Amino acid sequence: NNSCFSLFYVPIKNMRITSGISRTRHVSMISNLLYRKSAKTDPVRGLIRFRFLSSLLKPWPEPFYECDGDYRKETFLEEHIGGPLYAEQKSLPRLPIPSIEETIQRFLPTALPLAKSEGERAELKAACSRFPKEAHILQHRLNDYRDIEMKDSSWLQLRWNQMGYLQVRDSLVYNVSYFLQLEDDPTIEASASPQVQRAASLLVATAQFREEVCSGQLPPDRVGRQQTLLCSATFKYLFNACRVPLQQQDSYCIYDPSKTKHVIVSRKGHFFSFDFVDEAGDPLPSFILEQQLQKCIEMADQIPSTRPKLGLLTGLDRDSWATSRELLVKMGGERMQEALRTLQSGSIVLSLDNETPQSLEDCSKQFLSGGQGSSHNRWFDKSINLIVTPTGKAAVVCEHSMMDGTITLSYADRVASVNSTDISDKSENGATIAPAVSDVFADVFAEMAESSRSEIASLEEQAHVECMTNVDRHSNVVNTFDAYGSTFIKNAGHSPDAFVQMAIHLATFRLFGEQAATYEATQVRPFLHGRTETTRSVSLESAAFVEKMGQSPTLNEENDTVRKEKLELLKNATTAHSQYSMNASRAQGVDRHFFGLSGLILDSEVAPSLYANALFNHSKRWRVSTSNLTHPKIVNWGFGQVVPEGVGIAYSVHAQSCVFNIVGLHDANVTDQLSNLIDEALQEIRTLVESDFGSTT
Repeated sequence: NNSCFSLFYVPIKNMRITSGISRTRHVSMISNLLYRKSAKTDPVRGLIRFRFLSSLLKPWPEPFYECDGDYRKETFLEEHIGGPLYAEQKSLPRLPIPSIEETIQRFLPTALPLAKSEGERAELKAACSRFPKEAHILQHRLNDYRDIEMKDSSWLQLRWNQMGYLQVRDSLVYNVSYFLQLEDDPTIEASASPQVQRAASLLVATAQFREEVCSGQLPPDRVGRQQTLLCSATFKYLFNACRVPLQQQDSYCIYDPSKTKHVIVSRKGHFFSFDFVDEAGDPLPSFILEQQLQKCIEMADQIPSTRPKLGLLTGLDRDSWATSRELLVKMGGERMQEALRTLQSGSIVLSLDNETPQSLEDCSKQFLSGGQGSSHNRWFDKSINLIVTPTGKAAVVCEHSMMDGTITLSYADRVASVNSTDISDKSENGATIAPAVSDVFADVFAEMAESSRSEIASLEEQAHVECMTNVDRHSNVVNTFDAYGSTFIKNAGHSPDAFVQMAIHLATFRLFGEQAATYEATQVRPFLHGRTETTRSVSLESAAFVEKMGQSPTLNEENDTVRKEKLELLKNATTAHSQYSMNASRAQGVDRHFFGLSGLILDSEVAPSLYANALFNHSKRWRVSTSNLTHPKIVNWGFGQVVPEGVGIAYSVHAQSCVFNIVGLHDANVTDQLSNLIDEALQEIRTLVESDFGSTT
């Protein structure tokens, strides 16, 4: 009826909520309905809708904030935004500090197997025995730092964010960023334009998830049987966020989502902007988004090939990119600054690539780095680059500085869980007028002096050479092992993750001819401002297992005594790994503690002798860097190696298969060999298990 005002006096908390739809969405749906029925005949109601719905995303006190890695400085936004996402933040426990004795006790078994002589073992043990006394004052300082200066945060987060990310001068490509490849959308197979249709549906899902995050209405993450609450602080850096290159230490800019409603679309190395949500933050209809995306493609086709493609600069090392960015601003003036602000403040970057990879391996090469043909079509500094190929394959590329994989996985889960048909059928927005599409850098180059354009073109050419050299240096192999997966492993009595870790450990033992320091990322988000801890895969138990298995398969599974010994050693190794991983998830690892202590050594002081010990340092030179991310909607994912002679192994353990994405330098000559050796190890262990099962039946 005409009494639409009465709606606004109904307490939102008392609204009846349909399963699966947020309270925010209900308000949006009701208001959209009122708007459709009355706005055309009564502009006042349209104004009311605008004022009411815009309050769902509360304007921030300032249009943007430049972050230096200290989560405390943006904590006030959580109370300002409100909602379930941040409601329980103050109830989270703070990151604990282990005792020195506990850390040494856990550390030694992970390092001793890496020793190459008895002398090395003895020196390490001696250094560890001295460490409690030598680090006594450092432990006191760390406890004081936790209890006083960082009393409302994590004692680790500031130094970790700065030293582990923002101060790292390497290129983001391979060294920081990672990708998550989404499951294909089967509903777009017959589409005339699979790329545009998939991209539009992903934008609708992005807008919906963005609204829930930025309004605080998203329920906080919980894990485990006890539904343990996880910290939500880093969701603030997911949308409308961008890393900014500076000399020595980068910054991170986050922008008010109530004022920045645009998405950035890249095509052929050029960047376009248009609003993809309405005043309330709700997505525009998919058919309008498809029109806008097609417009971006057409506009990119008309841009001369000689116009610089600035995205390549974001793939440089950070100091070179910082210098180049300063030159861009100097030559482009205020127009360049405004263009960069537009790009940085966009909700995400959506990259419409030209290349059409099909296999997981080809997709991995394109998504992780851009490959030879699409590196210019990225803005690697953005928190989220959503990539869509002409055939509709899609991936999320994530900048890692301020948030970890579980945050971006929440986003990937949402956008991968929708399909184009559902989006088209259930569009809730009645908008019919398409917003304008702008070419972000068009005005900059149109008014720039020819000499400046030439200088920028030279910067682009140099960046292209460096980026392509970086791509060419890397080898990327994807191994889909489909003989078995977590179902078989669980039936054999093992943790799937620990079992696969032992297979990787056996494969790298055979590849390198020795034990290799192996890192597995473990989240500590149950703690306030917690990020990750290291699970060390090497242990006395894992060493006993791989050494018994030997440098090559012995094919002696029929020998009951040998088989049972190997299986017992495998069980010991997986149990030890699971125990270490559980300790790490409780912030009872060793690496973050050693890191925290080392940062408190004064220039006038002598560091504890352990820090100079060769075996200690060898044990944390991660020749094998691994991480497990298993999700039904993520078909592949990957990241780069940590050290030049090493490998990065991203893996997933599905019910009936395992997927391994292996990245390393060509010069190390390890990726293909390691892929084969992982296959061999998994098959060999399966034979052990099945032979033992057959002998008891």
